[in-house]
Amino acid sequence: MSKFTNHLSSVKIASPCSQNWNEMIGTERKRFCGECKLNVYNLSGMSRREAENLLINSEGRLCVRFYRRADGSVLTKDCPVGWQAIKRLVSKTATAFASLIFAALGSIGLTNYFAKSSELQMMGRCLR
Repeated sequence: MSKFTNHLSSVKIASPCSQNWNEMIGTERKRFCGECKLNVYNLSGMSRREAENLLINSEGRLCVRFYRRADGSVLTKDCPVGWQAIKRLVSKTATAFASLIFAALGSIGLTNYFAKSSELQMMGRCLR
């Protein structure tokens, strides 16, 4: 008998629901479907552990919403690949912001330098 370790990779949809998630009432993790009168759980809005626990502990019929990647894996809230994309975006934004600050401070410094230099030249001309 093979050991069953990855519950998320075994998720199969018997009959996809046609109801719109955005029209259901609830939170990003769980919403109520008025059509089938069941709670619909957003696996992609949960951590991997929470999603697996829900699948393990559910008895009977369970309605879920999730995003599946091209490789077949289910995307969860704590997905390391998703976090890497967020980290890259934040890093690029922080770098751009820091560059903007340094450029602004540099231009202010140069403006002050040339203003003082010009002022000293004017004073030198007046003293002669």
